[in-house]
Amino acid sequence: MPLLALQHLCCPIDGEAMQRSDQQWRCPRGHSFDIARQGYINLLPVQHKKSKDPGDSKAMVNARKQFLDRGIYRPIADAITQLLLDEFGEAASCSVLDAGCGDGYYLNTLAQALVDRGGNATAIGLDISKWALRCCLQRNRSLNGIVASNRSVPLPSASQDIVLCAFGFPVYNEFSRLLRDGGYYLQVDSGPDHLLELREKLYAELRRSEPPSLGKAEQLIGPLHRRVRVHQQTRALSRSELDELLSMTPHNYRATHEARQALLSSAPMSLTLDVELRLLRCHGAVGEDQGNE
Repeated sequence: MPLLALQHLCCPIDGEAMQRSDQQWRCPRGHSFDIARQGYINLLPVQHKKSKDPGDSKAMVNARKQFLDRGIYRPIADAITQLLLDEFGEAASCSVLDAGCGDGYYLNTLAQALVDRGGNATAIGLDISKWALRCCLQRNRSLNGIVASNRSVPLPSASQDIVLCAFGFPVYNEFSRLLRDGGYYLQVDSGPDHLLELREKLYAELRRSEPPSLGKAEQLIGPLHRRVRVHQQTRALSRSELDELLSMTPHNYRATHEARQALLSSAPMSLTLDVELRLLRCHGAVGEDQGNE
């Protein structure tokens, strides 16, 4: 079955339900928002922008797409997809929001699997960067793209079966509002060994931080339902691949120029992937906890 078009949006100015008319969404109070020719809609009010062009730059987004398309992070995408298919494999339909979707790599992988499963799915990518949404919809024009902030998502309450936040900036009270009872929140975070070899080259002092606590998320959304860890080595990365990886991460501006050049000179280099997936089930769900894997 094909992916479904977005049916419901809320006005970012007054919160009213909007209706689509051709290439525009309108609310009852007269606020209107055009759909860009690339397919996304910009619902980020000017007063919510901290810069003229917020979020990841065009160069960062392009570097991320080039790197991810090489398949090096495919084990992460597959783990996300399998974990959610385990829960929604038999569902006739579902709506999924990727909050901070970036170039759409993880959302598109999941969306394609949902289509292959045979049910109906509405796949929504949200990001504060218009460049990210352009790239996301280049991957798949059947995805729905919204330029907005995780702090104020222009979607109705209790409208989502899945909210995904991968390496992003979670806003738990907003995610709780968006999820239906029995829905799922999946947070994906770096583990202490993630890109360990890269960080050893870039920094004199290495910090190996555990994934952040989900205490507040469990209070606002619901209990931890499942946990999955991806921990494995990549193939040897070339100099150009390491450069792309640097360009898509904060390490590109945190590390010194000399450290970055030393890293690139170390190619080819294999890196550790260490990522933790934690799935929470929204309050009101029935069924037993699946425990950890």
